[in-house]
Amino acid sequence: MTTVTFMIGPNPPPRLDKALGRDVPADAALSRSRLVKLIADGAVHVDGTIITDPRFRIGEGAEVSVAVAAAEESHIGPEDIPLNVVFEDDDLIVVNKPAGMVVHPAPGTPGGTLVNALIHHCGDSLSGVGGMKRPGIVHRIDKDTSGLLVVAKSDRAHHHLADQFAAHSVERRYLAICHGVPDANDPRLRGIKGTSFEAGNILKVQTFLGRHKTDRQRQAVYFDKGRHAVTRVRILDPLGQPAAAALVECWLETGRTHQIRVHMTHCGHALIGDPIYGGRRKLSEKAVGSIGAQTAAVFARQALHAATLGFIHPVSGETVQYVAELPADMRELLRALGGSGPKQTMPCA
Repeated sequence: MTTVTFMIGPNPPPRLDKALGRDVPADAALSRSRLVKLIADGAVHVDGTIITDPRFRIGEGAEVSVAVAAAEESHIGPEDIPLNVVFEDDDLIVVNKPAGMVVHPAPGTPGGTLVNALIHHCGDSLSGVGGMKRPGIVHRIDKDTSGLLVVAKSDRAHHHLADQFAAHSVERRYLAICHGVPDANDPRLRGIKGTSFEAGNILKVQTFLGRHKTDRQRQAVYFDKGRHAVTRVRILDPLGQPAAAALVECWLETGRTHQIRVHMTHCGHALIGDPIYGGRRKLSEKAVGSIGAQTAAVFARQALHAATLGFIHPVSGETVQYVAELPADMRELLRALGGSGPKQTMPCA
């Protein structure tokens, strides 16, 4: 048990929970949501009196003590699985997840996940999220999508990162290899509902996304229900003679389940290798050669990589950005299709 003691500063917010959220020492690593629970649990004393009402009106100069129990051990077990750590400090860790790894345990995947690996890797450096020693997952990428994820190691970081994702202020750029070339000169694209083009030949796809009517494992495009979703796409490298595929950069204004995969399929440019949304589409040997066509035909996952991740560090306030190069399988696919690889990316619009 640790007791955090501090004084309420000038002009406090009218509610106890908000005042504590403002004035609690940063090194206590307590988010407002955690403080609300501690108030309800009777762990907060104001001038020596237990206060359990988060709406309690607290005044300047009041002395507050918060009893914080040691973080409980997670029910998820640690597993010694190698991780590609891009950055780590006391509050967060950025990892480059390989394709094939599930982010969080689920009934069908109880182990071998990123969370199992993080619990082992981080050990005692996990200060606790919501009172439990576990990594704070604030976003996910699909099992067979590779690339960057940021994970909170403290309650404080979890709260701030979650707010950034909820506000859609986190920069997320993906590299993908798709069928066809999503070019503004293609009149077919301009006739698809929800698609438009912005300056610089940038395709914008704006729809609603929700569960498929008959297949609960799939997401589907809707225009009258679901969750708002916006994806932008820029051509980096047309592939083939004539071009039959393309390396593209996609960036998200929103972050919905399978968003890029569903939007690319909706506009007729499904990702190569996508087992759910790609259908049985094949590349022409005339356009990409026999090696290119065969390599694409046997590509074992959706050709999608979370390449760039940018956000405001929850403690330092610094704007940070991390980049992960294409993994080996996508580089091999790109070479087989005659591609030269991604060039310098452009800022998100």
